[in-house]
Amino acid sequence: MPINKAIMAAMKAASRLKPEATKAYRLQRTLEDVASWLAAPDPRCLVSDMSVEMSDNHRVPLRLFIPREQATRGLIVFFHGGGWVTGSAQLYHDCCARMAVETSRRVLSVDYRRAPEHRFPIPAEDCYEVARRIYAGELLGDMPEDDIVLFGDSAGGNLAAVVSLMAKDRGDFTPRTQILLYPVVGNDYSDDSPFASVQENGKDYLLTAQDMAGYLDLYASSPNDLTNPYFTPLCADDLSGQPRTLMMSAEYCPLRDEDEAYAQRLAEAGNDVQCYRIHDAIHGYFLQPAMGGLIRDTYRLIRHFLDGEPLSSDESSLGSETVSHTESSADSEPSSDIDSSRGVDDSGTKGGDEPWRTILIADHATGID
Repeated sequence: MPINKAIMAAMKAASRLKPEATKAYRLQRTLEDVASWLAAPDPRCLVSDMSVEMSDNHRVPLRLFIPREQATRGLIVFFHGGGWVTGSAQLYHDCCARMAVETSRRVLSVDYRRAPEHRFPIPAEDCYEVARRIYAGELLGDMPEDDIVLFGDSAGGNLAAVVSLMAKDRGDFTPRTQILLYPVVGNDYSDDSPFASVQENGKDYLLTAQDMAGYLDLYASSPNDLTNPYFTPLCADDLSGQPRTLMMSAEYCPLRDEDEAYAQRLAEAGNDVQCYRIHDAIHGYFLQPAMGGLIRDTYRLIRHFLDGEPLSSDESSLGSETVSHTESSADSEPSSDIDSSRGVDDSGTKGGDEPWRTILIADHATGID
């Protein structure tokens, strides 16, 4: 089901006319600040601000969202997107308020320091320290590790994955659950990228391959960072011992294939993985009101993953149709090949034993034919 032609033409024009990320991020911050402060507060949540002091005396701002009229089941620690250089807890205020209500969980939004003023590894270390204190019970009191979820979108998805990798290596705590929404897990957005989605989706869908290359340049402290697993999770040699993972990729996103490759590698390493490709979705749809159908269905997937809420086989329950899915057997040969027409290929395992799958979900939101 293709994107509406008029919307496609508008996206293509906007993608090709906008300035490079390395030159435009300051203007983008200003525009985001104006837009975020114009948003009305969500009356469904109690909101409070706090902070965590780092070893260099910087205080990382945090924003806590608590649903007013429903019991909560745990905590989501949320890391916002924005290429490590834009985005903020304020920009994601409405998103996190809705997240709290939709998931019946408290949501803690982390306003980590941004590049290029604070390059790698500072944003990752900010996020790790916040998570460490939460798991230690130093911020919000003691709670079972199973009740804490790490969640991030885009660059925030990168940070969520990196916090999990750091936690395994350092041994301070053990994340049990992570949700990665079109995360940045690769490091090559050139014409020679091994992932077909970079070429297929890297020019016309708002987030471009050139943007991604610019964000990497703004975030990295040195060229060597590009192969550091805490910068590029796909560079990790060992992905065993990672949390139960929900990966959601977007069909028209340049990151699509690297996301599905990371899900596959997590599964091959014996982790419990669910991977969904959202059909007709572009990068960043989670913040776009016009993509209401996609957002609604994304929360259904999240509730299914977190709480076991059933996904009805009725086509109306998740978009207009379930397009296809792939499965693999536990004894299939591991492979890193990506079939871009179907998502992840028929290899990899869920939890080391069970099949795992990539499901393509079609949208019925405004602007979709």
